[in-house]
Amino acid sequence: MTPTINNRDTYLSKLLTTPPPNPQLQELRTQAAGYLQEQTIPTTNDEEWRFTNLTPLLSQTFTAPPVAVPAVDLDGLVIPEASEARLVFVNGIYAPLLSSLANLPVGVFIGNLAAANAAGLAVNNYLGKQPGGEEVFTAINTAGMNDAAVVWLAPDLTVASPIELLFITTIDNTAISTYPRALVVLEQRSSATIVQKYLSTSDPSLAYFNNSVTEICLGEAAKINLTRIQTEALAAIHISKTVVSQSEHSVYTGNSIDLGAKLSRHNWEIFQTGAQTETYLNGLTMVNGEQESDTHSTIALAKPHGITNQLHKCIVDDRAHAIFNGKVFVPQAAQQTNAGQLNRNLLLSAKARIDTKPQLEITADNVKCSHGATVSQLEDDEIFYLQSRGLDIETAKILLINAFAVEIIDRIPVASVRERLATAVKTFKS
Repeated sequence: MTPTINNRDTYLSKLLTTPPPNPQLQELRTQAAGYLQEQTIPTTNDEEWRFTNLTPLLSQTFTAPPVAVPAVDLDGLVIPEASEARLVFVNGIYAPLLSSLANLPVGVFIGNLAAANAAGLAVNNYLGKQPGGEEVFTAINTAGMNDAAVVWLAPDLTVASPIELLFITTIDNTAISTYPRALVVLEQRSSATIVQKYLSTSDPSLAYFNNSVTEICLGEAAKINLTRIQTEALAAIHISKTVVSQSEHSVYTGNSIDLGAKLSRHNWEIFQTGAQTETYLNGLTMVNGEQESDTHSTIALAKPHGITNQLHKCIVDDRAHAIFNGKVFVPQAAQQTNAGQLNRNLLLSAKARIDTKPQLEITADNVKCSHGATVSQLEDDEIFYLQSRGLDIETAKILLINAFAVEIIDRIPVASVRERLATAVKTFKS
């Protein structure tokens, strides 16, 4: 029987031991704890989790990380384009000595919760205010949250250089649980590019649990391009949510890259609050060995003249398992919507597995909507053609895999990120 969160002794001792609460967050944490009183950990009997087995999470005991920030060498971990706008958290704890926040333009705030409050920002009007706060892992994150990364742009500001949010996990032999939280607020007509990274500097065989939530609030005509990169240790469990609210004429471009973790799940939730919004979701999942990676997305339209386009690609090798479930809701009020959704999958092994379920739910009658999914393997004819041009078979396969992935990689606006991902693709299949 799955343990209920109402059973505090079983749940907290087996899964989550949280640090002492930040008094500023006590109300939110108490509310989240209230949600958890009626919740259970999902099982494969739940429709939204029917392909994802959370047994590895429940079979492990996790503890809170030490309060002190461990030493971390950032060499090779950061992107050079964000040398003046980088926010670093280690084991969920803000690391000011590792962060780089020099020479920020007036009206641009990047920092943690304490600094945001000291700057007079109305964080409480946005933090924890997005829909879906009662979902079990969102509530777990809120109940365990003790700080947050905050990015806030005043109206009519454009930040030309990328902003980097770096969440690092580093452990010895103790399995820890961390609850990274990020809040991004772009007021009207502001614009930014953000790279958000989750990674580990520890032995990849050491297990930990990373449960993250990112909230993005876009004002009228605001634009954001956010690239999320997950390269956790191969023994880790990573469950995350990105939730976005879009005011009228705003543009959200999200790029989600999932390469790491033994078990990972990313929930993408987009809520349209104004007319004529644009939403672009680009995803790439590459898993092998015994990895399992799940991407669930929801785009909830509510106003007319919305544009949304999603392309998600999965490359699956060995005994790995990838899941995609994308939902687009187009109610009667969302007339003249243009929505497209496509999931393309490449299986490199006879034992690799993909479960895909693109969904459109349309009640509006004046829309242009399409969706689809494909599952394929490397074609023998294509491999033979490349071999006939002098390539060995492994080089030919790598070239074809790269051709499949590059469509997503090329959509990322930061050059160093594109280069590193291109290298990851080339070394994916040994």
